[in-house]
Amino acid sequence: MIKAVILDVDGVVVNSEPFILEAATRMFQERGVAVSAADFAGLVGAGEDRFIGEVAEKHGLALEIEAGKKRTYELYAQIIRDRMKPISGLLDFLEFCRDQGLKTALASASDAAKVDINLRAAGLERSQFDSVLDATDVVRKKPFPDVYLRTAILLGVSPTACLVLEDAVNGVKAAVAAGTRCIGITTAFGADELRAAGATWTATDFNDIPAEALSW
Repeated sequence: MIKAVILDVDGVVVNSEPFILEAATRMFQERGVAVSAADFAGLVGAGEDRFIGEVAEKHGLALEIEAGKKRTYELYAQIIRDRMKPISGLLDFLEFCRDQGLKTALASASDAAKVDINLRAAGLERSQFDSVLDATDVVRKKPFPDVYLRTAILLGVSPTACLVLEDAVNGVKAAVAAGTRCIGITTAFGADELRAAGATWTATDFNDIPAEALSW
């Protein structure tokens, strides 16, 4: 029986993937390195340490990761101003979950700074959730299941009673490995890719959530 709903943040709470890609690209440009979207393929949903670090390594750039992330987040905050809104139907969905007595949590592979930027853009606060985890809370990032396993512990429920909403292949794999059920939100990847990664259902946004996903 479903007892909790756990949301990824990037691509689920807000459609942030195009904007963090733009910010990271500009950060690398400031350092004299031209990168493309293809350089980041496979790194979506794995956290900025890998998102930025592996691209820097690929291009032979000796990048201090914390400084690179800090500048990327600064650019990101500028880029999304007045451009980014919550995924359609999110606020009503969260209200529905609370009305049904379901616990809600956020489990992100991103740093706390980026999570907070995204929540502000969505008009949300951490206090509105029963638990919020970010990249600093686990050592192994998605596609490892650690963030979802720890979230379930903090919520006091079994992972098998959790429904996860994810937009990235890495995140879906993490959710499945944790033993949760998963809805793939198709903001970053296609429905076929998310199902192949293990998503039980897919949806374009929160208005499209299958009824059966919330009734088991």
